[in-house]
Amino acid sequence: MMTATKPGDIIFLDIETAPVTASFDDLTEPMQKLWDAKSAYFRKEDETPATVWDRAGIYTEFGKIICISVGIITGLRPMKMRLKSFFGDNESQLLSGFSSMLTKLRPEKEINLCAHNGKEFDYPFIARRMIVNRLPLPAILDIAGRKPWEIRLLDTMDMWKFGDYKHFTSLNLLTNILNIPSPKDDLDGSMVAPAYWEDHDIKRIVVYCEKDVVAVTQVFLTFAGEPLIREEDIESVTVFPGD
Repeated sequence: MMTATKPGDIIFLDIETAPVTASFDDLTEPMQKLWDAKSAYFRKEDETPATVWDRAGIYTEFGKIICISVGIITGLRPMKMRLKSFFGDNESQLLSGFSSMLTKLRPEKEINLCAHNGKEFDYPFIARRMIVNRLPLPAILDIAGRKPWEIRLLDTMDMWKFGDYKHFTSLNLLTNILNIPSPKDDLDGSMVAPAYWEDHDIKRIVVYCEKDVVAVTQVFLTFAGEPLIREEDIESVTVFPGD
């Protein structure tokens, strides 16, 4: 068994992000110059800061969170799961809703978070955007100065590495090799920004985000030697419109 953490003691999560503005031209002049400098590290010769603006959503300084979906195990035999999403145009409001849920659900010392590539993306992105929005950090994300065994942030990609720090495995690849239904049956990460800014289809993004949460949960359960949750035992409760 790869992990001693009980599934019922974990909040599984995933986030979706998008550039802070619909286009490069909508940025202030100082931010345009800063994006020019930032994107210079990966732009090709025939690309401009404007043409690569669609990639800005993965950078905390130029992106914002448009959805946080979470899942908790609510039953054991059979195992059941409940999903909830915080989403919308108002990032501060959705972050506040997420933070409030963390404090109300159970004592902080009993909470564990789990995401795929969470240590490199989801957790720091949430923490940094809370600072940008002048929001207090939840205790579980305020890890500065903590000892390793005091940090309760789990990462299924980190588990899969087995100490191989140069190894990256996408959630899509992991679900496929483990024979778990893939969450990438509609959108993928590159399609989220257009779905948000061009199609204004936030509900589609929420569904996609919740599918990722389910996939992360199923991967964790596989690692833990537990049976997968049946589709009929997964419930999506009323979502939180953050706008």
